[in-house]
Amino acid sequence: QVQLVESGGGLVQPGGSLRLSCAASGSISSIVAVGWYRQVPGKQRELVARITSIDSTYYADSVKGRFTISRDKNMVWLQMNSLKPEDTAVYFCNANGNFGSWGQGTQVTVSS
Repeated sequence: QVQLVESGGGLVQPGGSLRLSCAASGSISSIVAVGWYRQVPGKQRELVARITSIDSTYYADSVKGRFTISRDKNMVWLQMNSLKPEDTAVYFCNANGNFGSWGQGTQVTVSS
């Protein structure tokens, strides 16, 4: 079993940057992929970026060129640059597409 804890969210101005962290514990060796997702009230949770155990990456078109996902040891990060108000959401990380298990998430608010 894998446990993930998100952190690093906060309030940032448009055009600013933020780095989100996802700390994994438990059966880390069982992780083959970690995805960052975001959700706003009334909307479906959407995949933002994903990284696999062999370091292949995926980015949603809406964040491509602005966000970078990376990993090291038990950590997965999401570097968010050139933030837009539309990026405001609660951000979650999820391992192996186990959508039955979500953490608390971390709030990102992009506003002037």
